Amino acid sequence: MNIEVFTQSAIKLTGKNIIYFDPYKIATAFHDADYIFITHDHYDHFDLASLKNVMKDDTKLIIPKIMEKEGRKVTNNIMLVEPNQNYELDSLVFRTSASYNLDKPYHPQEKGYVGYNIKIDETWYYIMGDTDVTEDIKDIKTDICFVPIGGTYTMNVQEAASYINEIKPKKVIPIHYGSIVGDISLKDDFQNLINKDIIVDIYIK
Repeated sequence: MNIEVFTQSAIKLTGKNIIYFDPYKIATAFHDADYIFITHDHYDHFDLASLKNVMKDDTKLIIPKIMEKEGRKVTNNIMLVEPNQNYELDSLVFRTSASYNLDKPYHPQEKGYVGYNIKIDETWYYIMGDTDVTEDIKDIKTDICFVPIGGTYTMNVQEAASYINEIKPKKVIPIHYGSIVGDISLKDDFQNLINKDIIVDIYIK
């Protein structure tokens, strides 16, 4: 699996299928997405210009239920999802998690924003969305975790590192820093806090 991380939380997984998560500030007209997964409706996760650059005629858009109206402005080839549910889509198997803040107003639990834990070729990839460390995600089992570390709108470096050391994925990739919020140096602070038996891959440098 080839992994790319663009700005903020924009992720591209290239294997048998090409899958994007929250494409943002993607200026190249790839038009190659088989699937696009959106965690929530904020501009740095649901970016219309980037969507247009990665979509092709048969791209499937997977979005939280609350975003149906916005999604249908982009395409009618959509799948609506809710938190804490299991789904199958073509050859993909995934589970949604609830993605929300505990003590911040930016991502209310009642919105139904989601993270995605998706199985591809026997490997689980967990894209968390903008979330704090909540009871809903404490028992997640995954192989590769994309964790937000920027603070302000999500968990901060210390909270993210503690969470990763608790769930113990094989590999962790920090995201959601170095752009809108969170200095680029946070990657170093994060890496230094992670247990040595967990691989830390840095894409936002």
